[in-house]
Amino acid sequence: MAIVMAVLMVGLVAGCGDSNSKDIKIGLLNEMTGGNATLGTSITNGAKLAIKEANAKGGVLGKQIQGIVADNKSEASESANAMTKLASQDKVVAVTGTFSSSSAIAASSVAEASKVPYLAVGATNPKVTVDEKSGKVKQYTYRMCFIDPFQGTVGANFALNTLKVKSAIMLIDNSSDYSKGLAAFFKDSFTKGGGSILAEESYLQKDQDFKTILTKIKSLNAEVIYVPGYYEEVGKIVKQARELGITAPILGGDGWDSPKLVELGTAEALNNTYFTNHYSVEDTSPACKTFVEAYKKEYGQMPDAMAVLGYDAANALIDAIKRANSLEPDKIRAALSETKDFPAITGSTTLNATHDAVKSAVIIEMKDGKQVFKASVKP
Repeated sequence: MAIVMAVLMVGLVAGCGDSNSKDIKIGLLNEMTGGNATLGTSITNGAKLAIKEANAKGGVLGKQIQGIVADNKSEASESANAMTKLASQDKVVAVTGTFSSSSAIAASSVAEASKVPYLAVGATNPKVTVDEKSGKVKQYTYRMCFIDPFQGTVGANFALNTLKVKSAIMLIDNSSDYSKGLAAFFKDSFTKGGGSILAEESYLQKDQDFKTILTKIKSLNAEVIYVPGYYEEVGKIVKQARELGITAPILGGDGWDSPKLVELGTAEALNNTYFTNHYSVEDTSPACKTFVEAYKKEYGQMPDAMAVLGYDAANALIDAIKRANSLEPDKIRAALSETKDFPAITGSTTLNATHDAVKSAVIIEMKDGKQVFKASVKP
């Protein structure tokens, strides 16, 4: 109901940003608090760095860029409320941000009603850019990351072809569109490749004790456990699994990528675990090295994948505004649709007909608490 009210409210004040303002306002809608706060903070940091660099080069259309941060508190309803504020009160010309698919889907409903271009960052569920009921591509919503059909297939093929396993158990966050969607695509590819899913177990975000489920999982002796969840629960799941004597490899998705994963799961327990991701800290390309040094100088720490994606998304949005040569939403939207071979740090990126990024994925292995590049997989 809160999301519906937000959409109705913004429909009354829909329009574009203030073209007379001395600044160009871009919304940075992210998980600044709540269960995914480290991911949202990374996205925001990356975007702020991109904006700082763009302003140092003269800004856009003769104006400086102002990033307006809005906290969705890691909740879908709050994401709709935050997008409403950005559109109606802050009068931003466009919005980027958000890791969680559920929050991005909620934000996109408001973006569509308000006609504000929205470039999601880490939300990988197909429903972010394609309306679930009508099957139509949303007009104003785009994303900077690959989507779960690709990520799930990459994970499944890695399990089958590299880990050489044929049986799996899936442990799914039943409160997350991201987790449920990624699990479905993994299952489809894994079974088509000759593997079998022995069981599908579930949990909810903010759960603390997973030992009852893990005891059941242990008894089934699967060769791999697939956990497409977020770092907060994943760290606890892995630690408790190892404490119960489960030694099988554990595999997951980009929701694992947070410094807190090792803090929660411990370095030793996370050995023999892998996850699909957008970027590797071991990338040695000149562009990546330059970005990493700039990020470390600005924030005093290494960037994770969400920081890189936040940087890439902000730069892609700035590039679209430049090419549009306008602050009109439909012209910015049209420019986003024409994004092709954009030189992102996470790899050359083209936005396709469904407004999704076509780009490579990487496989990360956890070794003694460190992320180690395992493989790169092209679309």
